[in-house]
Amino acid sequence: MAESTVLGRAWKCLVVAASLFMASAASATPVLVVDPDSHQVLYEEDAGVPWYPASTTKLMSAFVTFEALKAGEVTLTTPVTMTRNATKQAFLESGLTFGRAMTLEDALFAMITASANDVAVAVAETVAPNEAAFVKRMNDAAARLGLTGTHFANPNGLFDKTNYTTARDLAILGMEVDRQFPEYRRFFLASSVTIDGKEIKSNNLLLTRYPGTTGMKTGFLCASGRNIVGLAARNGKRVMVVILGATTERERNERSAQYMTQAFEGRLSGGTRVEDLANRKDVAPQDMRVRLCTDQSAAYEASRDALYPMGLPGHESYLQGETKGEVHTISTWADDTAVDVPIPARRPS
Repeated sequence: MAESTVLGRAWKCLVVAASLFMASAASATPVLVVDPDSHQVLYEEDAGVPWYPASTTKLMSAFVTFEALKAGEVTLTTPVTMTRNATKQAFLESGLTFGRAMTLEDALFAMITASANDVAVAVAETVAPNEAAFVKRMNDAAARLGLTGTHFANPNGLFDKTNYTTARDLAILGMEVDRQFPEYRRFFLASSVTIDGKEIKSNNLLLTRYPGTTGMKTGFLCASGRNIVGLAARNGKRVMVVILGATTERERNERSAQYMTQAFEGRLSGGTRVEDLANRKDVAPQDMRVRLCTDQSAAYEASRDALYPMGLPGHESYLQGETKGEVHTISTWADDTAVDVPIPARRPS
């Protein structure tokens, strides 16, 4: 191969990497660190910029379900049955088929710990007359909580352009889930579940690698990157971290642990309350798919590794030795009363 061709390709790769690095620097991904007891902002970057929430959406699904439990509409023993609508959801890690049922308590663990998209829809259809009615409750709750930069389109966070939020709003949501329903904090502590003997681990590595972590939810889509709403407590002090758009799980975990460590050590300080942060309505959510899920992803990942090398060989890690996590066991049964309603076919174009 001619030397000029090799040099030309090398130069092209360098230009792509440089442009992606500059793009990542120019469009920083959102970060918010908050004291959940005082609501004081300890650190923030673009906390009001809209973002696709991915499975952090399930925090609001949990909130609406907890409200229904408090109102007596359902109980923790209420059966949750997998409907045809539930089983058609993407990324079915639960392995559950039409007509399988479990208690609402077990379904909450499956939805939160295993992040089961199908179970989230089944929960929605159990709590409300149908999925659409549940999503309306989600948006009504968002309005009541002052989540001015948030709109939900589904209960599980699968991609939809009208399903968006901000780091500010996710922090407020996480704090309200924790404050209003302390009796349900246990749902966020499990590091894995077994569903009929099949183990599914939580993607929140902080639960087993950062002592004091008590939750709350991770999420990932190609469009969103890797998101987290994390909560931890040490020596009587609590810290919440929201990171949106991380490139790798290592980056998400290490950055979360770094911010928490700095906050616990008193190295982060602020003044404003999280509610006083402004949500930006002049920009649309970024779509991270080109950077994360195409042939350009390697160059973008390399640029992010350069920005956040924590945990890479030769660099300090903020995570600690792995500890045994909490495992919740789920057993399902066949619901013989389940009605197999066909999914309507699309109208011909």
